[in-house]
Amino acid sequence: MNILVTGGLGVVGMPLVAELKKRSHNVAVVDKIHSHLPEYFRCDVGEYRQIEDIFLKHGPFDYVYHLAAEFGRWNGEDFYETLWRSNVVGTKNLIRLQEKLGFKMIAASSSEVYGDYSGVMEEEVMVLNPIRQMNDYAMTKWVNEMQIMNSSDLNGTSTVRVRLFNTYGPGEYYSPYRSCICLFVYNLLHNRPIKVFLNHTRTSSYIDDTVWTLANIVDNFRAGEVYNIAGKDLHDMKTASDIILGLLGKNDSLVEYYDAEPATTLHKRVSSQKALADLGHRSTITLEEGIKRTIEWQREVYGIVSR
Repeated sequence: MNILVTGGLGVVGMPLVAELKKRSHNVAVVDKIHSHLPEYFRCDVGEYRQIEDIFLKHGPFDYVYHLAAEFGRWNGEDFYETLWRSNVVGTKNLIRLQEKLGFKMIAASSSEVYGDYSGVMEEEVMVLNPIRQMNDYAMTKWVNEMQIMNSSDLNGTSTVRVRLFNTYGPGEYYSPYRSCICLFVYNLLHNRPIKVFLNHTRTSSYIDDTVWTLANIVDNFRAGEVYNIAGKDLHDMKTASDIILGLLGKNDSLVEYYDAEPATTLHKRVSSQKALADLGHRSTITLEEGIKRTIEWQREVYGIVSR
């Protein structure tokens, strides 16, 4: 297949591109930064002319994995203009091109669309229950899903939506807006304090498992479907921080404990049965092993000698 990956230099994008190439697909990549990589084209998906130019000059593409987005709950508060333009306008630009050119799309949504739903997060929850998204990032992801569904109804476009749950692992460089596991590992490696919210539970998915399932979609494409992609074990955040402390041989003197973070989902109980049945989804890496690999990767990239 000829495949384009937007956000192909991101945390999920880079390993997904590698996996797709391993499976003998022809893969082109777009992202916002300059890069020397082959089959890479610089593009801001929030600018229609730029993304259209990629399709006119380098297409056609059979499939587009649309991963390009601003990530993170607090990032969306601090940089809301960029968030809404990149996430919502960017997705609309891809949809408009899809309506003209007819490619199939796999669009990355987020577990955040479920808000603070207290039950098991199955894909049908969003249709059957009134959900209030709890932050701008979550809102943009749900707006994108609605845009996609409307285009399918009105114009017959073919898209699969995937809701990613707390993907983590090597390749996630530190910023204050990254995943909790990334933040915990980075700060504790640098002897900096971390905040742990005791009443939150998550289902973390190691990057290799997430990418495996995403890559399977082009061979099992079912237009209109939506899939949760998640790990299999629910854990609280203290469990994650305790694993990191244990692997680093440190006590919790750098940990500040709080009950809960405001405007943030408390519990993400999830079912990935649809992805298991249709896409061969698997969770092969335990939380402890995934965190161990993340620590080793961060030690290498940040030049921190093991003690």
